[in-house]
Amino acid sequence: MIRFSTSSIQRGTVILVLLLAAGCGALRPTSAAHPSYYSLGSARIEPGTVPRTPALSAKAPTLIVNPPHAASGFDSQRIIYVRESHKLEYFAHSEWIDTPARMLAPLIVAAIERAGTFGAVVLTPSAAAGDLRLDTDIVRLQHEFGSHPSRVRFTLRTYVVDNTTRRVLASREFDESVGAASDTPAGGIVAANQAVQAVLERLARYCNEVAARWQHSGIEAAQLP
Repeated sequence: MIRFSTSSIQRGTVILVLLLAAGCGALRPTSAAHPSYYSLGSARIEPGTVPRTPALSAKAPTLIVNPPHAASGFDSQRIIYVRESHKLEYFAHSEWIDTPARMLAPLIVAAIERAGTFGAVVLTPSAAAGDLRLDTDIVRLQHEFGSHPSRVRFTLRTYVVDNTTRRVLASREFDESVGAASDTPAGGIVAANQAVQAVLERLARYCNEVAARWQHSGIEAAQLP
């Protein structure tokens, strides 16, 4: 008959417990790191940065703003950074709270409304009819690590269209680069908001100028014999 000593039984019990604990640990799902979510803030246009252009007729024009489109790679909630030319990479645990295009749309409307040139600035989809239409494309919004400090670059392509004739009245590409306070996603988000605000200020001035030229040409045409 085989006899086991008390110490042997105790050692075996300890080993069995450790094996069971290891097995349970392997079966337990690992907890993934929770991502941090960031947004593009409201357009805080400082007084005087966008000069008001007085309306040239009793009826100020209505501007219809189409939701921005985004170039391939920039149409998701993932935050993009660049270390090598033409190679887009994504932060693992940091994301936009929504796509840049959807966050940008109301900011464009707010910035142009503050300029005071248009009778109304309407974001589509809407049943409202408008005199002019603004189409925009996000070319890039990326954190670039090719220099020190790193920089965030935002490029927006824009078109102003006469809604009646469907003629493109003007087009322009706005590009802004802002240095980041730190080489981190959080530092890049601050720089991204500053770059977006700078572009929106320039966009509002641009829309003012195009609307003024459009109204002036209409008045001249109406005054012809």
